[in-house]
Amino acid sequence: MKKILFYLCLLSLAAGCKKEAENKDVGANTVQSNSEDYEFVGGYPTEATIKKAYDDADLTRAIQAYKFFYPTVSGEAMFKGNEPVGVIANKTFGTLDTKPGQVGFTLNSDTPYGPIPINLSKGPVIIDIPKGPLIVVAMDVNQRWVADMGIPGPDAGNGGKHLLLPPDYKEAVPASGFHVWKSSAYNLIVGIRSLPVGGDVKAAMERIKTVKVYPLNKSVDWKDPTWLELSNKPQNTTPLDWENNIKYWENLNDVIQREPAYDGYRDYYGELAVLGIEKGKPFNPDARLKAILEKAAKIANAQMRVQSFADRRPDRVVWKDRQWEWVALRFEDGDFNTPNYVDLDGRETWFYQAIGASPSMFRRKEGGGSLYWLGLKDNTGKYVDGGKTYKLTIPTPVPAKLFWSLTIYDAYTRSQVNTDQNKAALRSLFELKDKIGGKSVDLYFGPKAPQGKEGQWIKTIPGRGWFAYFRIYGPQTAAFNGSWKPEDFQEVN
Repeated sequence: MKKILFYLCLLSLAAGCKKEAENKDVGANTVQSNSEDYEFVGGYPTEATIKKAYDDADLTRAIQAYKFFYPTVSGEAMFKGNEPVGVIANKTFGTLDTKPGQVGFTLNSDTPYGPIPINLSKGPVIIDIPKGPLIVVAMDVNQRWVADMGIPGPDAGNGGKHLLLPPDYKEAVPASGFHVWKSSAYNLIVGIRSLPVGGDVKAAMERIKTVKVYPLNKSVDWKDPTWLELSNKPQNTTPLDWENNIKYWENLNDVIQREPAYDGYRDYYGELAVLGIEKGKPFNPDARLKAILEKAAKIANAQMRVQSFADRRPDRVVWKDRQWEWVALRFEDGDFNTPNYVDLDGRETWFYQAIGASPSMFRRKEGGGSLYWLGLKDNTGKYVDGGKTYKLTIPTPVPAKLFWSLTIYDAYTRSQVNTDQNKAALRSLFELKDKIGGKSVDLYFGPKAPQGKEGQWIKTIPGRGWFAYFRIYGPQTAAFNGSWKPEDFQEVN
């Protein structure tokens, strides 16, 4: 009897070993723990797995490419938004006292603008800046910083000639007489901001037109550019109409085909090539790829909106006892570089809200640049609501060597809130000039002005969120060391 039981045990053990071996063999051929996993038979993917893997990979690539190239598409929108109002590269420039009707990411009305689109495909161009209170920055279509001129530049407001070189320029460069800068694209925008000294906007507008633009080597048919007054012309220089559809990728393709490749973007061009966007080749996505690209645009845009308005980074906080955040999360240079990497998260957050980047815009120290803070929550930590009324108390004097302002933006468009008030800013040089003599000044935001406070109020729109940029021009030490800080928005009846 004992022998029988022994042999039965051996047979049972053998059967168990065989079953285990069969299970291991199946496991090696098939990976299928649930419906979302990929399936392989004999080590090879099934037809369903092949489709899913490529769809997933293309979607992942497209989401990341969307976010990386957002500054490029936004830069392209500036060029294409200028053309309908007659601003043409190298030919026609503009002067602009910005109003809410000009849709542009976080544009402001603190200083008049002078948009100067430049095309370097025919050779270097000279920007001749006169002495005076001008803040000038050049950036290419990728919104890569090219040059600071005027007050924040090497000429420090004393006047100077700046030579802009195209990316592939190989000829001799003049040995003297110019501040020399090289662009990474043919198309760039030189943005002029003219400081309204004493609140004189007219003089500031005229000063913009004293900037001279001409090629290094003038052709016989060269004509000096003309200037257009754009202040009351509605305009849209944003990619809002392209953000969530195939037009985003079509406009990106336009830039890729037109501009020389920038070596620093080689890896990212490789991502685009998999998605059918490659220099020298037509972009014709089939129905499958088009659907993936449009899905990616919606997902990536939503992710960027979350990054901008629900930032999780601890370094966004300006003061631990306030809701204010830094608009620019990097301040080392104009291209979001850290000592070891490019801060892609900070880059995406900035360009979803704003346009342009330069060292002078981001520096966090006393000097002649500017400082930006973001306000989008009240003192209880809730998002501000366009249907409610809020008070903001600003201690005075504000540590601004030049002037300061607070501008309100629509959360959907990231542009100045547009109401029948036709105003989105409260500025120390204008609306608040006669109201900031005491220890503080109260500012109001809501659908209706508090009685007697019309001059200190910006109208908001019920049902739409808004956010504020607090700007200080020529920030002083107290703006950084915590000895001065604004209060938070507080809801009032």
